[in-house]
Amino acid sequence: MVKENRVAMPDDYIDNPIRKIGILTSGGDAPGMNAAIRAVTRTAIFYGREVVGIFHGYKGLIENNFKNLASGDVSNIIQLGGTILKTARSAEFRTVEGRDKAYQNIKNAEIDALIVIGGDGTFTGAGIFAQEYGVPIVGIPGTIDNDLFGTDFTVGYDTALNTIVEAVDKIRDTATAHERLFFIEVMGRDAGFLALNGGIASGSEAVLVPETDTDLTTLENLIKSGYRQSKNSSIVLVAEGEKAGGAFNIAKQVEQDYPQYDVRVTILGHIQRGGSPTASDRILASRLGLAAVETLLEDQKSVMVGIENDQISLVPFNKAIKYDKEMNRKLFDSIRILSS
Repeated sequence: MVKENRVAMPDDYIDNPIRKIGILTSGGDAPGMNAAIRAVTRTAIFYGREVVGIFHGYKGLIENNFKNLASGDVSNIIQLGGTILKTARSAEFRTVEGRDKAYQNIKNAEIDALIVIGGDGTFTGAGIFAQEYGVPIVGIPGTIDNDLFGTDFTVGYDTALNTIVEAVDKIRDTATAHERLFFIEVMGRDAGFLALNGGIASGSEAVLVPETDTDLTTLENLIKSGYRQSKNSSIVLVAEGEKAGGAFNIAKQVEQDYPQYDVRVTILGHIQRGGSPTASDRILASRLGLAAVETLLEDQKSVMVGIENDQISLVPFNKAIKYDKEMNRKLFDSIRILSS
């Protein structure tokens, strides 16, 4: 367990041989990544370490795209979406040859350890790299999907959720004005946390997620029930990875079976990734960034720093990747009850 709220530098931090820490962001961007970069940089400098920013994720490791970071380099970024270090997916890093290039580059740059910010793909690559070359690596969960095991929340999730709710509120205005049935597709290829909690927060009539089989008959009954009870519009949130084929396929089927309904589809798309991070995401990213540096200086490696019950937790990469994060199935009942 990483201790928080330290001020003085512990003796074991002084003796730790890690002197230079590299940091990168990988995979899909998430609001709050810049807050995490800021926290890592400022914390490392506080503890007398150097920080190297690695641009374009693992691709930057291979291409030697490095820059030393000073405290001033991370000023005025806590409020910015995206990532100042840029991000990319690297097919070359999946090869032995690519990872060997990356290792030689960090060795030549005298980088002793890495902090990586991203999701399961990022941690998969980090775990393999650490195993092959013994590089100490700590991960910060940065993904809007909130699908990593071992942390209650991931950096970017709260901002994306608020973006969804704001968008759905606006769509409901026109849905009500025209008495329409809207299917709104949100991100979540493998996990439906955004759809489920977005549905509750926006007062949606139903949600469809990858974790459950889509029952079109049940869905249609819910919709019909809503209209019978004098509702003049309905909103259904659909996670993009939902098993029936997404919002367009479901809407097409409902429209064929019930031509009396005025059906529309909206795909929110990448608007969910952008924007200034919420206060919750800034706080989470700051805490996890600080904890990631302290975790390295406490000789922990190949772990993700997470948050559980408002406390910092450490989760091995293999567990964070291997295990599915459980969804609270009772929340589906709440949607059904509250939309009645």
